[in-house]
Amino acid sequence: MSNIVDPLVGRIAARIRAERERRGWTLAQLAEASGVSRAMINRIERGESSPTAVVLGKLSAAFQLSVASLLALAEGARPETAEEAGVRRRTEAPEWQDPATGYRRRQITGAHFPAEVAEIRLPAGARVPYPAAAFAFVRQVVWVLDGRLTFHDGAEIHELGPGDTLELGDPAPRVFANTTGAECRYAVILTRGARP
Repeated sequence: MSNIVDPLVGRIAARIRAERERRGWTLAQLAEASGVSRAMINRIERGESSPTAVVLGKLSAAFQLSVASLLALAEGARPETAEEAGVRRRTEAPEWQDPATGYRRRQITGAHFPAEVAEIRLPAGARVPYPAAAFAFVRQVVWVLDGRLTFHDGAEIHELGPGDTLELGDPAPRVFANTTGAECRYAVILTRGARP
């Protein structure tokens, strides 16, 4: 599936622009804060380029949001005043795909639920690194549902199998890696902590 034609790409672009403008930042200021080139941010905001998971990690860190929060804000197709309770069909949940790794993410909970839950499908051989700042102000649990996940938590490496969970501590550079020949499916459960 090419996500260039996916309407979710347009919503991600709009969310990144809205977060930048809400802070009163120029493209150059966001580029400096995130380490992503001004030209790339401009292409993403105009919907001409789909950001990779790594780029989203850098942008979300600059905004002091988790990647999950940034994507959940973009995925929220319902108006802010809409009722979120009730059944949400599998076909109603947008799925975002990283154009670089094939990593797929589907938001499970709605915008008004007090925790963010996402289902991730990490293809065989995929590796997705995130900077420590992407984990600031959040509490997060990773729960492996199928397959195996090699999780780098700073200097520590955890090999996780089906049913294993890992509760993340203080922010650190982290890598989600699938070193096997089969897809890994896991859930990320996140709650927002207090900002300083």
